[in-house]
Amino acid sequence: MNFVRRSMRLPFSRLGGRFRQLSSSPASQLASIGSRRIQGLAAAAGACLTFAAVSQHPSLGFVSLQTSQDELKKQVGYKAVDDYVRSGMVIGLGTGSTAYFAVERVGQKLASGELKDIVAIPTSKRTQEQAESLKIPLATLATHSKLDVSIDGADAVDPFLNLVKGGGGAHFREKIVEASSKQFVVIVDDSKLCDSLGPSFPVPVEVVPFCHEHTARVIEALPSLAGCKAKLRLGSSSSNKPDGDKPAVTDNGNYIVDLHFTGPIKDAEVAARELDSTIGVVEHGFFTGMATVVLIAGKDGIFVESKAAPKYTKGKGGGFFGKSVKTWELK
Repeated sequence: MNFVRRSMRLPFSRLGGRFRQLSSSPASQLASIGSRRIQGLAAAAGACLTFAAVSQHPSLGFVSLQTSQDELKKQVGYKAVDDYVRSGMVIGLGTGSTAYFAVERVGQKLASGELKDIVAIPTSKRTQEQAESLKIPLATLATHSKLDVSIDGADAVDPFLNLVKGGGGAHFREKIVEASSKQFVVIVDDSKLCDSLGPSFPVPVEVVPFCHEHTARVIEALPSLAGCKAKLRLGSSSSNKPDGDKPAVTDNGNYIVDLHFTGPIKDAEVAARELDSTIGVVEHGFFTGMATVVLIAGKDGIFVESKAAPKYTKGKGGGFFGKSVKTWELK
């Protein structure tokens, strides 16, 4: 069985008595037989028991090479809460399949008493419902304009930690909450890493329903977005995959057009500014210069990227995360 260490990358010798006990006790029980062969078999059995036990105890810091994407999301969501949320904080709760696990973790730690006096601001009706089911105390920006930290996922992350968000249709509420936070902690699995924003995930733009066809044509004509195709989101606003024949409606009562690109966006910041100045646009999915840190879960563990101490740079071929990004390398 193959296993890899999580973010701390602790050697076996630092896992403490529990690890040593698991690995040694089967061998010690058979040592009295006196046969080196049997001792060897016992040691092997001990090792198997060790890895079996470790795989069942995430607290020991190991994950299987076959870890599913959902498990990676859970690991990074839990770690973000464990590392960045403390009692007495006002926190922003993100929306989406990865943020779901961060919200779940907050609920767990409140229920156990490990966290106290938390006030949370949800970024969507879905997140609000989840938080209420977990008995997380909620508020809004109307009463709490300054947050200590917000935790949320992203649909794409470039090497400069610029993001595309809004696959779940909540990017307006996400942005207003996260822009009000001292720290914005982004949680993703390594499939969300990209060399440039654009081709890997369509950029959502929330627009007012009135004259939305006209607004979409204006967006397509913006110089910074040349070549994009603006497609009206249909069905549920929580997915950019069409699942109905009527326009998707956001929590704010607006429509979404998803901008599809065949090539990289040359300058995401310029694109964001041009969208900001477009009449009819409520909010777009470019989150540029907002992330404090990005926690990335992959088969080799969880790694923390920040603008203050970036670990990734453009390189030639290969890439630390293999198939997900072929031109990023760990320094």
